[in-house]
Amino acid sequence: MVDIRKVDNNMALKVAVIGCGGIGNTHGPIYLKHNLSELIGYCDILPERVEKSAARDGVKKWHSVQEMLADVGKDLDAVSVCSAGADNGGDHYQPTMECLEAGLHVLCEKPICNNIVHAREMVAKAKEKGVNLGINLNHRFTPPSEKAKEWITSGKLGTPLLMNMTMWIGNPNETSPWFHIRALHPHSLDIMRYFCGNVKKVQAFFNRSPKADSPDGKRVCWSNVQVNLLFENDVVGHLTGSYDTNPAHNLERAEVMGTDGRFVLENLYEELTFYPRHSMELTVMKNSIMGGMTSFGQTFDKRIARWLEQLDAKVPYDEIEANGDDGLAVQEIIEAAKTSWEENRVVTLGE
Repeated sequence: MVDIRKVDNNMALKVAVIGCGGIGNTHGPIYLKHNLSELIGYCDILPERVEKSAARDGVKKWHSVQEMLADVGKDLDAVSVCSAGADNGGDHYQPTMECLEAGLHVLCEKPICNNIVHAREMVAKAKEKGVNLGINLNHRFTPPSEKAKEWITSGKLGTPLLMNMTMWIGNPNETSPWFHIRALHPHSLDIMRYFCGNVKKVQAFFNRSPKADSPDGKRVCWSNVQVNLLFENDVVGHLTGSYDTNPAHNLERAEVMGTDGRFVLENLYEELTFYPRHSMELTVMKNSIMGGMTSFGQTFDKRIARWLEQLDAKVPYDEIEANGDDGLAVQEIIEAAKTSWEENRVVTLGE
């Protein structure tokens, strides 16, 4: 688990959190306790939410980004953008652009933005202003994920050939037809890119599960999806996603096969197993000996810690882990999957 003990550090990065929903109230206390950051305050357009968060943590409160920037903009180093909006990303664009324009580093919740044109503008603005844009693609920030990546990089698997990714959770949300893939699968697609690189072709199939009380007898959102991917290195990938499982039986599994073996990563942080091609001797690494994570919530600690460490070390944009380019890349895949289904074709990215 990440050490987030607060120490006396006059050089701590001064940060604020925009959005005081569940995610904002996860980011804030981590900044409050981490030894590389000083939480200055919270910003939210809903007075009752921001007042509660600010009072709990003994920090400032603002009701707009403009008010925040006018008050402490010259003192801030970075912000977390944890607003929600349509498909959980509709309200990311405006506060991110305002903070980037002000010269602040921004850690934006996923999805980077569900409007692909706006997402591209966010990345371009960060590069124009010479500041860092990170995306909270926190599923890659676990010890087993990092070990699996090391196995790929070191050649333990040989030449990668295939990848299967499964992410099933129970979520009754019906905000829009594309809520499922836009809100959930930035995570799964980021894990696939983390292990196998950039994607060049996308094909997708969707369906909606039955729902008795809806006008047409089905869910509003496309609650199940199968996505076929062809990576630039010719790895063939497959994603199976669903919002229709029992919440007690959530599943996240990543499997990569190469010429010399394959690994299976179970439920993000629980267990990593290597299956060699020419031997029956398995390598099994349990969570208890790989960081001892006990909950999904601890991935936020890990991700924010890495963000702060990299800002403190003045790491350039291109070296920021899970940066804006990564967030944009998974959103381009999601939009290509939508196009593939609507137009019944394989989509080449960048066409």
